[in-house]
Order: sequence, then structure tokens, then C-alpha cells
Amino acid sequence: MSGTLFGVGLGPGDPGLITRRAAALIENASVVAYPSLAGGDSFARAIAADLIPPTAREIRMDVPMSRDRAPAQAAYDAGAEEISEALENGQDVVCLCEGDPFFYGSFMYLFARLRSRFPVKVVPGVTSLTACAARAALPLTARNEVLTVLPGPLPDADLRDHIARADTLILMKVGRHLARLRALLTDAGLLPMATYVERATLGAERVLPLSEAPDDAPYFSMILIAKGADPWL
Repeated sequence: MSGTLFGVGLGPGDPGLITRRAAALIENASVVAYPSLAGGDSFARAIAADLIPPTAREIRMDVPMSRDRAPAQAAYDAGAEEISEALENGQDVVCLCEGDPFFYGSFMYLFARLRSRFPVKVVPGVTSLTACAARAALPLTARNEVLTVLPGPLPDADLRDHIARADTLILMKVGRHLARLRALLTDAGLLPMATYVERATLGAERVLPLSEAPDDAPYFSMILIAKGADPWL
């Protein structure tokens, strides 16, 4: 029989937010897989470092950060092949994923490649979205309000359309798009109610009004806007 592939969500960065289920799987893993920046460290591994057994085999997938999708696809192809060899030999593989595996999670690329060949189980994790809301002390939705999540790289026209219709608005993958996104929100009259969060739950965390945020934002940054009245009133 083949092994089982576990996609394990680690949360946004604070190891204290790893679930008990995820921790138990990692602590008992014989094979652990995780993505890393090509030529750099793995944020996912760093979150779970104190849980990985010293005897575990580690499968590292070096994923380049590039607008061209081909190099990243090749990295996940290679990672899926190495993982499949372990699964075919009857070994379970615990794949570490920042945040939640199915919410903009890297694990989805492995899931797509391996789900038809092997048993796969997914352990959800705390999302960056909910972590940022908690750190900003900003309730997101209540009653019948609608939450809209937008990737920052979307074209301006698409962003304007979604922004106009949203009750509560989350802009993710801000990074180098911050100045452009701030200008769009200013034009929409939403700048005064916009909150900027970077590196939520980590030592370098910052929570600021968007008007005070730096133009040079890191990849792990987010903008939150609740247009409606205070949901507790």
C-alpha cells in the first residue's frame, strides 16, 4: 500500500499558532517536505523547526520567485516526483505549508499533481487573513456583510470594480503594489478606514493606518478595510 500525503497548515508564522493535529503529524513524520525560496531559507520549515524529528528525511523544493510561472512549475514537478517515490515505498509524507494549504497555499500545486495517485489528507491552518484581523483588532464581517479578498497584482480596472462593491475588503499580496493600491483606495475615498499589516504574528510585525505605511512593503503584507458600521453596535 502507498503512503499518505498530508498537507499541513502551519499558520502565519508564530509557531504557537500551529494546531495540535499539525504538531502531532510533524513530530511523528519520517518524511517532511516543504517549499523554499531558491537559494534561500524555507519560511515553512522555520515555523515548524522545533517539531521536525532529527531522523526525518527532508524533501526541499526550491521555488524561484519569478513572474514567469514555468520555473516554479518545474520546481513543483520535481518535488512531486520525489514525494511520489516516498509514497510509493509506503512512507507517509508531511508537507509543510505556510498559512492554510487551500488558501493561497503552496500545497495546492502538489495536491493537483498527486491527488489522483495517492491518498491525500489536509490539515487546515490559521490563515494570514484572520491573523491580520486579530492583530489589527478589526472585526471583519457580521450579519449579512460580504467579505471580498483581492490579490494586489490584479489590474486597476478589476480592483476598482471589486472595491466599489465590497462590504469588507482584504487586499493580499501587497508587496511592490502598495503605492498603486493606496492610490486606488484614496480615489475611492477609503484611505481613512484602511489598515496596513505586515508580517503578522512575527517579531517584525507592524500594524499601521495605510496612510502611514511605507511604499516598500514586504510580500507578507495586507490591507484591511471594513466599510460597514461597527458590527458590535
